[in-house]
Amino acid sequence: MHVLDVLKLLIAGLVACGLPAQAADLRVEYVVAREEALQMDIQLTGTIEALDSIALGFRQSGRVVEVLAEEGDHFQTGEPLARLDSVQQDQALKVAQANLAATRAAQAQARQADERARAMLERGVGTRAARDAAAQALSEADGSVRRAESAVDQASRAVDETVLRAPQPVVVTSRDIAPGQVVGAAQPAFTLATLNGLEAVFQAADHPLLREAMGLTVDLTTIDFNRQQMSGTITEIAPLVDPQTGTVTVRALIGEVGSDVSLLGAAVRGHLKMSAEPGVALPWTALMRHGNTSAVWVVDDDDRVHLTPVRIDRFADGIVYVADGVAAGQTVVGAGSQLLYPDRKVQPAGVSP
Repeated sequence: MHVLDVLKLLIAGLVACGLPAQAADLRVEYVVAREEALQMDIQLTGTIEALDSIALGFRQSGRVVEVLAEEGDHFQTGEPLARLDSVQQDQALKVAQANLAATRAAQAQARQADERARAMLERGVGTRAARDAAAQALSEADGSVRRAESAVDQASRAVDETVLRAPQPVVVTSRDIAPGQVVGAAQPAFTLATLNGLEAVFQAADHPLLREAMGLTVDLTTIDFNRQQMSGTITEIAPLVDPQTGTVTVRALIGEVGSDVSLLGAAVRGHLKMSAEPGVALPWTALMRHGNTSAVWVVDDDDRVHLTPVRIDRFADGIVYVADGVAAGQTVVGAGSQLLYPDRKVQPAGVSP
Protein backbone atom coordinates (compact mmCIF):
# COMPACT_ATOMS: atom_id res chain seq x y z
CA MET A 1 0.00 0.00 0.00
CA HIS A 2 1.29 3.52 -0.84
CA VAL A 3 2.55 5.66 2.05
CA LEU A 4 0.02 8.37 1.25
CA ASP A 5 -2.83 5.86 1.44
CA VAL A 6 -1.54 4.69 4.84
CA LEU A 7 -1.53 8.27 6.13
CA LYS A 8 -5.07 8.81 4.91
CA LEU A 9 -6.23 5.64 6.71
CA LEU A 10 -4.57 6.78 9.93
CA ILE A 11 -6.28 10.12 9.77
CA ALA A 12 -9.61 8.42 9.07
CA GLY A 13 -9.04 6.18 12.11
CA LEU A 14 -8.37 9.16 14.35
CA VAL A 15 -11.57 10.79 13.22
CA ALA A 16 -13.49 7.52 13.81
CA CYS A 17 -12.16 7.40 17.38
CA GLY A 18 -13.95 10.62 18.18
CA LEU A 19 -11.22 13.18 17.55
CA PRO A 20 -12.47 16.35 15.87
CA ALA A 21 -11.89 16.38 12.13
CA GLN A 22 -10.03 19.67 12.29
CA ALA A 23 -7.35 17.98 14.45
CA ALA A 24 -6.02 16.42 11.29
CA ASP A 25 -5.67 19.81 9.61
CA LEU A 26 -2.07 21.01 9.48
CA ARG A 27 -1.30 24.63 10.21
CA VAL A 28 1.07 26.00 7.60
CA GLU A 29 2.20 29.35 6.29
CA TYR A 30 -0.03 30.69 3.55
CA VAL A 31 1.80 32.76 0.96
CA VAL A 32 0.14 34.68 -1.86
CA ALA A 33 2.26 34.59 -5.03
CA ARG A 34 2.99 38.12 -6.22
CA GLU A 35 4.46 39.52 -9.39
CA GLU A 36 7.40 41.85 -8.84
CA ALA A 37 10.59 42.97 -10.52
CA LEU A 38 13.84 41.41 -9.41
CA GLN A 39 16.13 43.96 -7.78
CA MET A 40 19.76 42.89 -7.78
CA ASP A 41 22.87 44.45 -6.26
CA ILE A 42 25.77 43.12 -8.32
CA GLN A 43 29.02 43.57 -6.40
CA LEU A 44 32.24 44.17 -8.30
CA THR A 45 35.85 44.47 -7.17
CA GLY A 46 38.62 46.13 -9.15
CA THR A 47 41.16 48.95 -9.31
CA ILE A 48 41.22 52.59 -10.38
CA GLU A 49 43.24 53.29 -13.51
CA ALA A 50 43.88 56.25 -15.77
CA LEU A 51 41.40 56.63 -18.57
CA ASP A 52 44.36 56.49 -20.96
CA SER A 53 47.87 55.20 -20.30
CA ILE A 54 50.98 55.36 -22.48
CA ALA A 55 53.94 53.00 -22.68
CA LEU A 56 56.68 55.37 -23.82
CA GLY A 57 60.09 54.41 -25.24
CA PHE A 58 62.95 55.86 -27.29
CA ARG A 59 62.70 55.74 -31.08
CA GLN A 60 66.30 54.54 -31.33
CA SER A 61 68.62 52.33 -29.35
CA GLY A 62 71.39 53.66 -27.14
CA ARG A 63 72.83 53.96 -23.65
CA VAL A 64 70.82 55.87 -21.05
CA VAL A 65 72.88 58.69 -19.56
CA GLU A 66 70.21 60.51 -17.53
CA VAL A 67 66.80 59.67 -16.04
CA LEU A 68 64.78 62.70 -14.95
CA ALA A 69 61.50 61.02 -13.95
CA GLU A 70 60.41 58.92 -11.00
CA GLU A 71 57.11 57.26 -10.22
CA GLY A 72 54.49 59.82 -9.23
CA ASP A 73 56.21 62.76 -10.95
CA HIS A 74 54.08 65.13 -13.05
CA PHE A 75 55.27 66.43 -16.43
CA GLN A 76 53.89 68.91 -18.91
CA THR A 77 53.99 68.57 -22.68
CA GLY A 78 57.56 68.52 -24.02
CA GLU A 79 59.37 68.24 -20.71
CA PRO A 80 62.29 65.74 -20.80
CA LEU A 81 61.99 62.41 -19.01
CA ALA A 82 65.31 60.77 -19.92
CA ARG A 83 68.31 61.12 -22.25
CA LEU A 84 70.49 58.78 -24.31
CA ASP A 85 74.16 59.20 -25.12
CA SER A 86 74.04 61.51 -28.19
CA VAL A 87 77.73 61.68 -29.24
CA GLN A 88 77.20 59.88 -32.55
CA GLN A 89 74.04 61.84 -33.35
CA ASP A 90 75.75 65.16 -32.57
CA GLN A 91 78.67 64.29 -34.86
CA ALA A 92 76.30 63.22 -37.63
CA LEU A 93 74.45 66.53 -37.32
CA LYS A 94 77.70 68.51 -37.57
CA VAL A 95 78.72 66.59 -40.70
CA ALA A 96 75.29 67.17 -42.26
CA GLN A 97 75.44 70.89 -41.45
CA ALA A 98 78.94 71.19 -42.96
CA ASN A 99 77.78 69.40 -46.12
CA LEU A 100 74.80 71.75 -46.35
CA ALA A 101 77.08 74.76 -46.11
CA ALA A 102 79.30 73.37 -48.90
CA THR A 103 76.34 72.61 -51.19
CA ARG A 104 74.91 76.09 -50.63
CA ALA A 105 78.28 77.64 -51.59
CA ALA A 106 78.34 75.49 -54.74
CA GLN A 107 74.75 76.52 -55.44
CA ALA A 108 75.71 80.21 -55.21
CA GLN A 109 78.58 79.69 -57.67
CA ALA A 110 76.33 77.77 -60.06
CA ARG A 111 73.71 80.54 -59.90
CA GLN A 112 76.33 83.17 -60.73
CA ALA A 113 77.61 81.08 -63.67
CA ASP A 114 74.04 80.64 -64.92
CA GLU A 115 73.40 84.39 -64.76
CA ARG A 116 76.62 85.15 -66.69
CA ALA A 117 75.84 82.57 -69.37
CA ARG A 118 72.32 83.99 -69.81
CA ALA A 119 73.64 87.57 -70.03
CA MET A 120 76.29 86.63 -72.59
CA LEU A 121 73.73 84.80 -74.71
CA GLU A 122 71.46 87.86 -74.64
CA ARG A 123 74.35 90.10 -75.82
CA GLY A 124 75.19 87.65 -78.59
CA VAL A 125 78.65 86.80 -77.32
CA GLY A 126 77.73 83.48 -75.72
CA THR A 127 76.51 80.16 -77.04
CA ARG A 128 73.30 78.23 -76.38
CA ALA A 129 75.36 75.19 -75.31
CA ALA A 130 77.15 77.20 -72.62
CA ARG A 131 73.81 78.58 -71.41
CA ASP A 132 72.28 75.08 -71.19
CA ALA A 133 75.34 73.69 -69.37
CA ALA A 134 75.16 76.49 -66.78
CA ALA A 135 71.43 75.89 -66.25
CA GLN A 136 72.04 72.15 -65.82
CA ALA A 137 74.79 72.81 -63.27
CA LEU A 138 72.47 75.13 -61.31
CA SER A 139 69.70 72.51 -61.30
CA GLU A 140 72.12 69.89 -59.96
CA ALA A 141 73.33 72.33 -57.28
CA ASP A 142 69.72 73.01 -56.23
CA GLY A 143 69.12 69.27 -55.91
CA SER A 144 72.26 68.85 -53.81
CA VAL A 145 71.07 71.60 -51.46
CA ARG A 146 67.65 69.97 -51.05
CA ARG A 147 69.27 66.63 -50.25
CA ALA A 148 71.68 68.27 -47.80
CA GLU A 149 68.78 70.08 -46.07
CA SER A 150 66.90 66.79 -45.76
CA ALA A 151 70.01 65.18 -44.25
CA VAL A 152 70.26 68.01 -41.71
CA ASP A 153 66.57 67.57 -40.80
CA GLN A 154 67.08 63.83 -40.28
CA ALA A 155 70.20 64.38 -38.20
CA SER A 156 68.40 66.99 -36.10
CA ARG A 157 65.52 64.61 -35.47
CA ALA A 158 67.99 61.91 -34.46
CA VAL A 159 69.51 64.29 -31.90
CA ASP A 160 66.04 65.26 -30.62
CA GLU A 161 65.07 61.60 -30.31
CA THR A 162 67.89 60.99 -27.83
CA VAL A 163 65.71 62.94 -25.38
CA LEU A 164 62.47 61.28 -24.30
CA ARG A 165 59.79 63.91 -23.71
CA ALA A 166 56.27 63.89 -22.28
CA PRO A 167 53.79 63.83 -25.18
CA GLN A 168 51.12 65.61 -23.09
CA PRO A 169 50.40 66.39 -19.41
CA VAL A 170 51.06 63.07 -17.64
CA VAL A 171 52.03 61.43 -14.38
CA VAL A 172 54.63 58.65 -14.28
CA THR A 173 53.17 55.39 -12.99
CA SER A 174 56.23 53.19 -13.56
CA ARG A 175 59.89 53.57 -14.57
CA ASP A 176 61.62 50.72 -16.41
CA ILE A 177 65.07 52.16 -17.19
CA ALA A 178 68.14 53.27 -15.23
CA PRO A 179 71.26 55.32 -16.06
CA GLY A 180 73.89 53.23 -17.85
CA GLN A 181 71.34 50.80 -19.24
CA VAL A 182 71.40 50.02 -22.97
CA VAL A 183 67.89 50.12 -24.41
CA GLY A 184 66.52 49.10 -27.76
CA ALA A 185 64.32 51.08 -30.08
CA ALA A 186 60.68 51.18 -28.84
CA GLN A 187 61.60 49.35 -25.62
CA PRO A 188 59.18 50.64 -22.92
CA ALA A 189 60.98 53.10 -20.65
CA PHE A 190 58.05 54.61 -18.75
CA THR A 191 54.38 53.96 -18.24
CA LEU A 192 52.49 57.24 -18.13
CA ALA A 193 48.96 58.05 -17.04
CA THR A 194 47.24 60.87 -18.86
CA LEU A 195 45.42 63.53 -16.85
CA ASN A 196 42.10 63.42 -18.71
CA GLY A 197 40.14 61.22 -16.30
CA LEU A 198 40.03 58.05 -14.19
CA GLU A 199 38.07 54.82 -14.53
CA ALA A 200 37.34 51.80 -12.38
CA VAL A 201 38.27 48.50 -14.02
CA PHE A 202 36.59 45.32 -12.78
CA GLN A 203 36.96 41.63 -13.56
CA ALA A 204 33.39 40.45 -13.08
CA ALA A 205 31.60 37.14 -13.32
CA ASP A 206 29.68 36.76 -16.56
CA HIS A 207 26.24 37.45 -15.05
CA PRO A 208 23.37 37.46 -17.62
CA LEU A 209 22.11 40.85 -16.40
CA LEU A 210 25.57 42.38 -16.75
CA ARG A 211 25.13 42.62 -20.52
CA GLU A 212 22.41 45.22 -19.96
CA ALA A 213 24.51 47.44 -17.66
CA MET A 214 25.93 49.81 -20.30
CA GLY A 215 25.33 53.41 -19.24
CA LEU A 216 24.18 52.53 -15.72
CA THR A 217 25.60 54.15 -12.59
CA VAL A 218 27.77 52.09 -10.24
CA ASP A 219 28.49 53.22 -6.68
CA LEU A 220 32.20 53.06 -5.81
CA THR A 221 33.91 52.67 -2.44
CA THR A 222 37.66 52.52 -1.89
CA ILE A 223 38.87 49.47 0.03
CA ASP A 224 42.35 50.35 1.31
CA PHE A 225 41.60 53.84 2.65
CA ASN A 226 38.62 55.98 3.56
CA ARG A 227 37.34 58.35 0.95
CA GLN A 228 33.99 59.88 0.18
CA GLN A 229 31.88 57.51 -1.89
CA MET A 230 32.16 58.02 -5.63
CA SER A 231 30.12 56.90 -8.58
CA GLY A 232 30.89 55.95 -12.14
CA THR A 233 29.14 55.22 -15.41
CA ILE A 234 29.60 51.86 -17.13
CA THR A 235 31.32 52.63 -20.44
CA GLU A 236 32.62 49.23 -21.57
CA ILE A 237 31.77 45.57 -21.09
CA ALA A 238 34.13 43.13 -22.78
CA PRO A 239 32.26 40.95 -25.31
CA LEU A 240 34.34 37.84 -24.54
CA VAL A 241 35.01 35.92 -21.36
CA ASP A 242 38.66 35.59 -20.33
CA PRO A 243 39.38 31.85 -20.71
CA GLN A 244 41.88 31.89 -17.84
CA THR A 245 39.81 33.70 -15.22
CA GLY A 246 36.29 33.09 -16.48
CA THR A 247 35.49 36.80 -16.05
CA VAL A 248 34.69 39.76 -18.27
CA THR A 249 36.28 43.21 -18.05
CA VAL A 250 33.95 46.03 -17.02
CA ARG A 251 35.02 49.68 -17.13
CA ALA A 252 33.30 52.61 -15.43
CA LEU A 253 34.20 56.27 -15.97
CA ILE A 254 34.50 58.09 -12.62
CA GLY A 255 32.87 61.47 -12.83
CA GLU A 256 33.62 63.39 -9.63
CA VAL A 257 37.37 63.01 -9.12
CA GLY A 258 38.73 64.50 -12.33
CA SER A 259 42.39 63.49 -12.53
CA ASP A 260 43.13 62.84 -8.85
CA VAL A 261 46.30 60.79 -9.36
CA SER A 262 46.34 59.82 -5.68
CA LEU A 263 43.62 57.32 -6.57
CA LEU A 264 45.63 55.53 -9.26
CA GLY A 265 45.97 51.85 -8.41
CA ALA A 266 43.54 52.03 -5.49
CA ALA A 267 41.38 48.97 -4.87
CA VAL A 268 37.70 49.77 -5.23
CA ARG A 269 34.40 47.99 -4.66
CA GLY A 270 31.45 48.67 -6.92
CA HIS A 271 27.72 48.18 -6.29
CA LEU A 272 25.58 47.98 -9.41
CA LYS A 273 21.82 47.98 -8.85
CA MET A 274 19.79 46.43 -11.65
CA SER A 275 16.19 45.35 -12.25
CA ALA A 276 15.23 42.26 -14.20
CA GLU A 277 11.90 41.56 -15.89
CA PRO A 278 9.00 40.99 -13.45
CA GLY A 279 8.33 37.43 -12.30
CA VAL A 280 6.18 35.56 -9.81
CA ALA A 281 7.98 35.72 -6.45
CA LEU A 282 7.73 33.03 -3.77
CA PRO A 283 9.73 32.43 -0.58
CA TRP A 284 12.37 29.75 -0.88
CA THR A 285 10.58 27.75 1.86
CA ALA A 286 7.79 27.03 -0.63
CA LEU A 287 10.09 25.19 -3.00
CA MET A 288 9.83 21.37 -3.12
CA ARG A 289 11.13 18.59 -5.33
CA HIS A 290 8.88 16.55 -7.61
CA GLY A 291 10.89 13.94 -9.50
CA ASN A 292 13.42 15.84 -11.59
CA THR A 293 11.54 19.12 -11.44
CA SER A 294 10.82 21.78 -8.85
CA ALA A 295 7.32 22.15 -7.42
CA VAL A 296 5.24 24.03 -4.83
CA TRP A 297 2.11 23.14 -2.83
CA VAL A 298 -0.81 25.17 -4.18
CA VAL A 299 -3.79 25.66 -1.83
CA ASP A 300 -7.23 25.43 -3.47
CA ASP A 301 -10.48 27.08 -2.38
CA ASP A 302 -11.22 24.11 -0.10
CA ASP A 303 -7.89 24.55 1.76
CA ARG A 304 -6.49 21.41 0.23
CA VAL A 305 -3.03 21.27 -1.28
CA HIS A 306 -1.88 20.07 -4.68
CA LEU A 307 1.76 19.62 -5.71
CA THR A 308 2.30 21.76 -8.81
CA PRO A 309 5.50 21.66 -10.93
CA VAL A 310 7.12 25.04 -11.55
CA ARG A 311 9.93 26.33 -13.72
CA ILE A 312 12.43 28.48 -11.84
CA ASP A 313 13.54 31.65 -13.56
CA ARG A 314 16.11 32.91 -11.04
CA PHE A 315 17.03 33.01 -7.37
CA ALA A 316 17.38 36.08 -5.14
CA ASP A 317 18.02 36.63 -1.44
CA GLY A 318 15.37 34.43 0.22
CA ILE A 319 13.12 34.59 -2.85
CA VAL A 320 12.53 32.30 -5.82
CA TYR A 321 11.20 33.72 -9.10
CA VAL A 322 9.18 31.19 -11.12
CA ALA A 323 8.42 31.50 -14.81
CA ASP A 324 5.66 28.86 -15.12
CA GLY A 325 3.36 26.82 -12.89
CA VAL A 326 2.07 29.48 -10.48
CA ALA A 327 0.23 32.68 -11.30
CA ALA A 328 0.20 35.88 -9.32
CA GLY A 329 -2.58 35.81 -6.72
CA GLN A 330 -2.53 32.05 -6.11
CA THR A 331 -1.94 30.83 -2.56
CA VAL A 332 0.92 28.43 -1.90
CA VAL A 333 2.37 26.88 1.23
CA GLY A 334 5.53 28.39 2.65
CA ALA A 335 6.84 27.09 5.97
CA GLY A 336 5.49 23.62 6.70
CA SER A 337 5.44 22.41 3.10
CA GLN A 338 7.69 19.45 3.93
CA LEU A 339 4.86 17.81 5.95
CA LEU A 340 2.27 17.78 3.17
CA TYR A 341 0.82 15.22 0.78
CA PRO A 342 -1.74 15.63 -2.02
CA ASP A 343 -5.25 16.64 -0.91
CA ARG A 344 -4.06 17.28 2.64
CA LYS A 345 -6.38 19.64 4.49
CA VAL A 346 -4.48 22.65 5.82
CA GLN A 347 -5.13 25.81 7.75
CA PRO A 348 -3.24 29.09 7.74
CA ALA A 349 -0.92 29.41 10.70
CA GLY A 350 -2.12 31.91 13.32
CA VAL A 351 -5.83 31.32 12.70
CA SER A 352 -7.81 29.99 15.70
CA PRO A 353 -9.60 26.61 15.13
